[in-house]
Amino acid sequence: MTQTRAASRNRLTVLATLLVALLAAFLTPGRAEAASLQEVTGFGTNPGALRMFRYVPDGLPTGRPVVVALHGCTQNASGYGTGSGWLQLADRWGFSVVLPQQQAANNASSCFDWFQSGDMQRGQGEAASIAQMVDRQLADVTGDASRVYVTGLSAGGGMTAVMMAAYPEKFAGGGIVAGLPYGCAQAAGSPYVCMYVGVTQTSQQWGDRVRAARPGYTGPWPTLIAFQGTADYTVKPVNMTDLTKQWTNVHGADQTADVSDTVAGYPHQVFRDAGGKAVVETYSVTGMGHGQPVDPGSGSEQCGTAGAYVLDVNLCAAHRLGRTWGLG
Repeated sequence: MTQTRAASRNRLTVLATLLVALLAAFLTPGRAEAASLQEVTGFGTNPGALRMFRYVPDGLPTGRPVVVALHGCTQNASGYGTGSGWLQLADRWGFSVVLPQQQAANNASSCFDWFQSGDMQRGQGEAASIAQMVDRQLADVTGDASRVYVTGLSAGGGMTAVMMAAYPEKFAGGGIVAGLPYGCAQAAGSPYVCMYVGVTQTSQQWGDRVRAARPGYTGPWPTLIAFQGTADYTVKPVNMTDLTKQWTNVHGADQTADVSDTVAGYPHQVFRDAGGKAVVETYSVTGMGHGQPVDPGSGSEQCGTAGAYVLDVNLCAAHRLGRTWGLG
């Protein structure tokens, strides 16, 4: 009987300790349960049959920016959101993130279909699905419609160019990482020629492809920031050159960089329009292969977690994008 009472007292002591700990956790000022990635269904007609995930930091005020982050091939929304550093920055700076996810039924490698005519045109396929996600997110979180940005890696970068071209009124800027210019596959006759070789097009021809995606649109067009590894053999560096030609032309800027310097030791250029606004910015990441640049750590300019196609090169692309976009 004595042993039983002792065991009961021990159990009560343990329970009391746990209860105190739980109360302390909930009553500690400023402490809250961490936000988590959530799937959203019924966000529209979803003609591209994509899945919508989102990340909304706890206590996010209304009127905050929205970032759309598009994963690369073989990746998914959760892995890309964490690996790239976007979810980390959402908590740090206070904005929400929409993370579209491809389905195997659409593409066996989970690539967004940036090269398919039915998925890269306004009002159709995957592009329309992503646009519907933006509308749903802005409505649900009362976000700032003038501060919506889109970014992505590889095929996600190709789809970023699609969204900038087909829905320019929705995005203030785009961040393309190891991606491709809009209409590249059509110009080359094959997405693989576009990726591995490149296409011969003038700046005017590249710009015309964007303008044709949104007939009659007079602007403003989204600004572009591009990142490209010099040792990328999946999406050749010529694609960043072509992106620069395409979007400087769209903005009426010339092909001469107004700023040429280095960031974290890597060549960096800025192209300004006639009014002096930076409309295209490029980072050429020396020696980097195919992937998203990150800089894991707890420093103020660090973010991301290295993994497959997420490469630690001491430069976090998401941080550079967010800073330029005024997110933090």
